[in-house]
Amino acid sequence: MEKEQNREELMGNAWLRMDAEERKRAFVFASGYIDFLNRAKTERETAAFVEQVAREHGFTDIEKCRELKAGDRVFVKQRDKIAALAVIGQCPPEKGFNIIASHVDSPRLDLKPRPLYEKDGMVWLKTHYYGGIKKYQWTAIPLALHGVVVRKDGSKLLVRLGEEEREPVFTITDLLPHLAREQMDKKMSEAVTGEGLNILAGSIPEEEGKDPFKKAILNRLKEEYGIEEADFMSAELEAVPAFKAREVGFDRSMIGGYGQDDRVSVYASLMSILEVQEPAHTALCVFADKEEVGSTGNTGLRSAFLENLAAEILFRCGKCDYLSVRRALASSRALSADVNAAVDPNYEQVFEKMNNSFLGNGVVLTKYTGSRGKYEASDANPEFVAWVRNLFDSNGVAWQVGELGKVDEGGGGTVAQYLAHYGMEVLDCGVALLAMHSPFEVSSKADIYQAYKGYKSFLAAQSYEVWY
Repeated sequence: MEKEQNREELMGNAWLRMDAEERKRAFVFASGYIDFLNRAKTERETAAFVEQVAREHGFTDIEKCRELKAGDRVFVKQRDKIAALAVIGQCPPEKGFNIIASHVDSPRLDLKPRPLYEKDGMVWLKTHYYGGIKKYQWTAIPLALHGVVVRKDGSKLLVRLGEEEREPVFTITDLLPHLAREQMDKKMSEAVTGEGLNILAGSIPEEEGKDPFKKAILNRLKEEYGIEEADFMSAELEAVPAFKAREVGFDRSMIGGYGQDDRVSVYASLMSILEVQEPAHTALCVFADKEEVGSTGNTGLRSAFLENLAAEILFRCGKCDYLSVRRALASSRALSADVNAAVDPNYEQVFEKMNNSFLGNGVVLTKYTGSRGKYEASDANPEFVAWVRNLFDSNGVAWQVGELGKVDEGGGGTVAQYLAHYGMEVLDCGVALLAMHSPFEVSSKADIYQAYKGYKSFLAAQSYEVWY
């Protein structure tokens, strides 16, 4: 039985479906992805990367375009956190878009509005964790600070401290095992608390006065960066792992690094739309914020961003009525580009292997997400799943199906339900990860490359027929 299972897993392996030339292309593609992971560790940095690459490849800010015609390439970026690229199709836009939506945010630690305090001869920064994390994973690792400080006069200071060898890093201390008997008897979720995720930030005092350690750090911040303590209230500073993304394994077949959920989808879809030239239907890649906390706010996909963008495109194509906007979105097809969980042999008890995804078996099609009884899921229609299957097979894309673990073990969600709200067809499609939401997630180079191939074939799809 075990031999049969191993044979089935090998038959589905993406590496075995790739010839030597394609394997080489997968490795080259992965090198660019690693560089991207090291350059873009926050949503602002990711959106800036998207804009830079878009401009370098001939995309124009949509605000500078009075009208649009087939083949035009435009981009939009708002509030430095949400962006989109579009290649205008040959068909009228009210006939629908081919949409790929990914998200630019990842789990992290945000500094509180009043973060700085001193205690027991050290200076600390208070944090509030963002998204679903295992809190203990964020202790005893080097951390970097990224973000922006907006002073009262409106001037901005961009912060990226701790990434270079010559720069200092930060850390959250953990309790030594010699004194951790009580801590180690607790549940893992309770051993480290949210309020205990305080970052060590300094230890040299002023010679005298009240709060000498905190005062010394404030003086340094003022002298070196022009930051007052009150400026933290209008800052957006994120603590992220300071280590770099690396190749993993003797064969270098995998990539380990922070933020692959969901920047692997961002990079793969971004690279794919750059190569789309004259699509039948308008190709649209959306890079949204706030997915890890429910897609809320004015930069998440529950905002009117997508609807407003569709209206802008139609307006510049000569359609000014709201009905055309609604028809365009309802007639669209979308891939919710987000990651799934790869079966981990160290924790195989939470996976149902017949229906879960494996590292290295290609891009994952997930018909529904949600938790337990499909709660808050977008359940893709089988006709659309069949259309995507046919599309991927016709373009030599290695793919697999996957759910997020056993039914009663938990679950998760994506932006699919917010796209489906408009009536469009939606299917989740992304890369399987090991150690998802940890500071060091692991992906397969083969899967990343197959995701890129799948996204490119979807954006450039000529046929819109679905078997209803």
